[in-house]
Amino acid sequence: MPHRWKPNVTVAAIIEQGGRFLLVEEHTTDGLKLNNPAGHLDPGESPQQACVREVLEETAHDFEPQALVGVYLNRFIKTRTGDDLTYMRFAFAGRLGAHHGWRSLDAGIVRTVWLTADEIRACPERHRSPLLLRSLEDYLAGQRHPLTLVQTDASVLQVGAVAAQAF
Repeated sequence: MPHRWKPNVTVAAIIEQGGRFLLVEEHTTDGLKLNNPAGHLDPGESPQQACVREVLEETAHDFEPQALVGVYLNRFIKTRTGDDLTYMRFAFAGRLGAHHGWRSLDAGIVRTVWLTADEIRACPERHRSPLLLRSLEDYLAGQRHPLTLVQTDASVLQVGAVAAQAF
């Protein structure tokens, strides 16, 4: 049987306060880049839970997802290795909560920054992914979907659970 293609599932948070958006500046193999607080979906969690966790790990802030902005598919070829990767990103808008100053940020995260939409648009070469700007523009256009659009079966949340039915 041939190898089955599987995209990497990621989540991202779009957080706005006073016309500025919370981003992270992080080390990548291509240098310092800007991104939403974002990361991979881990086993045993829903996309919303993953987004809450990633925001905490990358910004030391609590986060409450309030809407799904969009689901995005992106193909990326690593410049150094030539690896051909595809990402499916769930982008959530929400409310920033308490800051936990005692927490250290994830490895690779240099700092958090607050930028306006125009400042983000002005530096596309610094974006880790084109999905940063695409999801921002969708957010600014008012694109919001209810969180109930993303359903996670209880079997995902149970450690060692096996789904009773195939899809």
